[in-house]
Amino acid sequence: MTVSWWIWAVLFLAIAAMLAIDLFLHRDNHVIGFREAAVWSGIWIAAGLLFGVVLWAWQGGEVAGTYYAGYLIEKALSIDNVFVFALVFGYFAVPAALQHKVLFWGVVGALVFRFVFIFVGAELLETFFWTAYVFGAFLIYTGYKMAFRHGDQPAPDRNPVVRLVRRIIPTDPAYHGDRFVTRINGKRVGTLLLVVLIAIEVTDLIFAVDSVAAVLAITTSTFIVWTANAFAILGLRSLYFCLAGLLRRFVHLHYGLAVLLAFAGVKLILSETPVGKLPIPVTLGVIVVTITVSILWSLRSTRTAVAEKAQ
Repeated sequence: MTVSWWIWAVLFLAIAAMLAIDLFLHRDNHVIGFREAAVWSGIWIAAGLLFGVVLWAWQGGEVAGTYYAGYLIEKALSIDNVFVFALVFGYFAVPAALQHKVLFWGVVGALVFRFVFIFVGAELLETFFWTAYVFGAFLIYTGYKMAFRHGDQPAPDRNPVVRLVRRIIPTDPAYHGDRFVTRINGKRVGTLLLVVLIAIEVTDLIFAVDSVAAVLAITTSTFIVWTANAFAILGLRSLYFCLAGLLRRFVHLHYGLAVLLAFAGVKLILSETPVGKLPIPVTLGVIVVTITVSILWSLRSTRTAVAEKAQ
């Protein structure tokens, strides 16, 4: 799929405009309630689905189906990001009013880094056929780790990158409003909010390797892969505020995400064998069924605990 530079430009401008509107409406750093988060989640999901309709009218049903498959798998994997965001915010005791700003700039960084990852990954898959086996094995192994080692979450401030930044950039172990950098005794220093942002960015980089590889297993079209990632990530902030209070009920969701990663790995390996690429309807079906089953299984397993707590 060949896309002209001006289409890329229009897409970037549209995303920048949506982000600017979001930033303007949340410039007062107010606490995001469930209702507001649900409305924004609906807006971002509608934008992602509408873009698929545009692709359908422009490039046909197969391209649109590929986009929707990539969008769904990225959206599903982004739920795991929400768990880690909650861990980081809880660990650093981030005030609720500042969480949106951290996630906003985290999303901006994620869009840039994933753009680079996608072009490098797509080029490798197109140039070296054996890369599909490497990426496929990596996804299967990642799925295994997610299924059986999901609870192993290191403390955010023990991350090597976060520790390195703290050594290079003088930081004050306190929040100074919504500022990432401030002046203390005439010297510019980073605030604790900057450390939180770096922890969020590093976390997303780790998750980006898995999710980008999973979408590349569906298609190597850089335009489709990046748009699927972008529209799924744009709603990540709202998704966090919607699900933050419900995360404890998704006890089995990681099994579903593990299945999706392993499926993407198998699909990528099969693409370089006589079997070839699996049909998009099959991919969409596996994604939808896996997510639905893991969520329903989680809700059913925690229903008794919730009922007892309500009493």
